[in-house]
Amino acid sequence: MTPALPSPQLRSTERLLAGLGIAALAGLGSGLTSAFFLTALDAVTATRWRYPWLLFLLPVAGLLMIRAYAAWGPGSERGVSLLLDVAHRRSPGVPWTMAPLVLGATLLSHLCGGSVGREGTAVQMGAALSHVWGRRLSAFVPDPSVAVLAGIAGGFGAVFGTPWAGALYAIELPVLGRFQWRRALQCLVASWLGHATCVALGVHHTVYPLARALPLQPAGGLWQCALAALVFGLAARLFVGCLRGWGRLFERLAIPRWALPVASAFVVIAMTQLFGTDAYLGIGVTGRLPGDPSLIRCFEVGGVTAWSWGWKLLFTTVTLAGGFKGGEVTPLFFVGAALGHALATLAGWPVQEFAAMGFVAVFAAASHTPLACAVLGWELFGPELLLPALLACLVANAVATGTGLYDARTQSDRASQ
Repeated sequence: MTPALPSPQLRSTERLLAGLGIAALAGLGSGLTSAFFLTALDAVTATRWRYPWLLFLLPVAGLLMIRAYAAWGPGSERGVSLLLDVAHRRSPGVPWTMAPLVLGATLLSHLCGGSVGREGTAVQMGAALSHVWGRRLSAFVPDPSVAVLAGIAGGFGAVFGTPWAGALYAIELPVLGRFQWRRALQCLVASWLGHATCVALGVHHTVYPLARALPLQPAGGLWQCALAALVFGLAARLFVGCLRGWGRLFERLAIPRWALPVASAFVVIAMTQLFGTDAYLGIGVTGRLPGDPSLIRCFEVGGVTAWSWGWKLLFTTVTLAGGFKGGEVTPLFFVGAALGHALATLAGWPVQEFAAMGFVAVFAAASHTPLACAVLGWELFGPELLLPALLACLVANAVATGTGLYDARTQSDRASQ
């Protein structure tokens, strides 16, 4: 006697429950790994501040990183682009070794002064671990995008303490101009659980000043926000252009792949000596010295110089072009906030509010995730910034059309199927 096949409704329920199970595991794993990572990041940053000579070991750190990826994780160095390829079924999978490799490489980059971020590490760790569980439950959830997007959401929500933005980022990221609403519930579960796990482990995220309301009348704040957003979009284009420009320069100089981080490191060391400051090394949220330009000081009148955004842009793009790990989001926050500070100072606008808008808008334009970044502004700076941030992110994103950080994105839902 032939056994009865499960009904379509039962199979659908099983897939949903399995997908939520993957999301829960992704959130828990992201929270645990992000908590460890953020604690270790504070420790290695403090160590670099205590021993500034560690900067001169940056070329050695680059060589070690290249060798480690070649030996244990070939292909993993593509980072978020690899995750997007897996989500769109253009790549067979995410190596589990991506998680320890990106963790070690990022901490080593920060220890020796590389100007990189932290979200790339959290997102890659979350997605790599989530993909492991996705493979185990592939009989119920054959679509790899469930695990990958849940891992991205969990990592982003945990590392920044912004669960709503983390979920929306994962939904908005893979396809230009469209949302992956089919994965919304899984992304929400992963992002919130990642954030809750991180908080439960006692990890404290950076607290930014709450923004005040900006009137968006045509004769008032509307044109100011639109004008600033235009500049933010151009800054995003400049960031991506410099990132690729360094790569083209290294290629023209016929520098072999294994030597790219060495060349990049020597440029970072030379610029540090030339400018006479190490304020633009590392993650840049706070400075080694009280008077150093930093992300936190972008919200203070006179806290950064008129060109702090440009120096941070140069340091970050050459570091990333050399293949150092950590991501670009927090440096983009610095670039945007410092640029907002400079514009506000020049035009007599409110420094705190325009720094906050630059914070989210430059990243929105570079990553083409304007709605997620508007929600990020609401979570970090309060509800008064939501509408100005939304306007700034949308305009900046439009200005940056045609360029972006991630080449592996698709143009429509049809392209991703």
